[in-house]
Amino acid sequence: MSLLVVGLSHRSAPVSILERASLSADTRIKLLQDTLAAEPATEGAVLATCNRIELYADVDKFHAGVAELSTLLAQHSGVGLDELTPYLYVHYEDRAVHHLFSVACGLDSMVVGEGQILGQIKDALALGQDLHTAGRLLNDLFQQALRVGKRAHSETGIDRAGQSLVTFGLEQLAQDADVETWAKGKKALVIGAGSMSSLAAATLARSGVSEIVIANRTLARAERLAQILSEPGGTGVAAHAVEMVAVGDELTRADVVVSCTGATGLVLTGEAVEDAALGRTAPLFLLDLAMPRDIDAAAHRVPGVRLVDIESLAEASADAPMAADVDQVRGIVSDEVAAFGAAQRAAHITPTVVALRTMAADVVASEVARLEGRLPGLDDKQRAEITQTVRRVVDKLLHAPTVRVKQLASEPGGAGYADALRTLFDLDPETVASVSRADLNDADVKNRGRV
Repeated sequence: MSLLVVGLSHRSAPVSILERASLSADTRIKLLQDTLAAEPATEGAVLATCNRIELYADVDKFHAGVAELSTLLAQHSGVGLDELTPYLYVHYEDRAVHHLFSVACGLDSMVVGEGQILGQIKDALALGQDLHTAGRLLNDLFQQALRVGKRAHSETGIDRAGQSLVTFGLEQLAQDADVETWAKGKKALVIGAGSMSSLAAATLARSGVSEIVIANRTLARAERLAQILSEPGGTGVAAHAVEMVAVGDELTRADVVVSCTGATGLVLTGEAVEDAALGRTAPLFLLDLAMPRDIDAAAHRVPGVRLVDIESLAEASADAPMAADVDQVRGIVSDEVAAFGAAQRAAHITPTVVALRTMAADVVASEVARLEGRLPGLDDKQRAEITQTVRRVVDKLLHAPTVRVKQLASEPGGAGYADALRTLFDLDPETVASVSRADLNDADVKNRGRV
């Protein structure tokens, strides 16, 4: 295993850099394709959220891999390599596994313990599978990360250490007030109809807003979300959809605005916010969860307007208290990293063991055939007994060494045992490789069915 991750997040880079480096859906596809075309990488996956961009790869050379992945991130993000490099972090092998598992558990999130990252990891894996850039290593890694994240949330109280980014953002808008008390009776405008916007709309509905307007570039998606919210089985709030061109008018009516779109430019300019604030007797609350930002930062300076965006959330979360459950989750991560490493090292030697047993079976078949030529008078029962006896002898001779070599290979530093086994028994490298390819194809089919 030569797992490498190169990335940047809210912990390593200012929001201004993250905003510029954000990747569109099409750019992520091109980045993965170019990663596989690069010489050091044989697998690739990209995890891109509003506050992190990470490129994972299976590489055969560490330094060349770091250089290539860093260059690819710079090329596709549009931020120059010299400017981007100071904010990049690099994790390799077990440290890379530890990093992803920590991310999956919410330990590396802006709001500790938030669970939305699991959906984003699942999406990253699905994209890698669809493009066939995720092979055995990254399939195993991301599948296990999802299981570790779910384990952390089910076995500990990490959810109490923090809330979703939406809830945290609304708490920052409400300041010292209870969110439900603060939101009760307000009119809300939600811009966007994706997963984050849908969560924001549902959270606002549960908090007691009197009305929600959904604006989206695709009106049908906004209408579906509005219908779900207004149904008796949903939240029961009064909700309706509008086209994006109506956002300006709706802004003048709204008390609370949450925006999270995939737009590359501003959705709400400073001038639009200033116009909406004119003549108001009540404050206008704006929550911008998009990266790059949807709402002009100039809105901070408009009288009667309170804007909370990713940058201010990052500052607020730095002072948030950590729950005691975090230590328990860290213990889970450490245990799971050790188990994953052992499993990967053991799997590395499996094709060699299979090739060895295949060679032994071929030797048995050859010798039995030679014996039949020398003793043509053997009946079927005698021939079967001799064949079974030879097989038992070979199996017993190979059993202890193959079991022991798997145990040794699963330990740190055990990668060399597969090479030793191939050398000692003069195994054909192509036979070992063919076993690996067959196992990979089977694993790919199985893993794709899990997502």
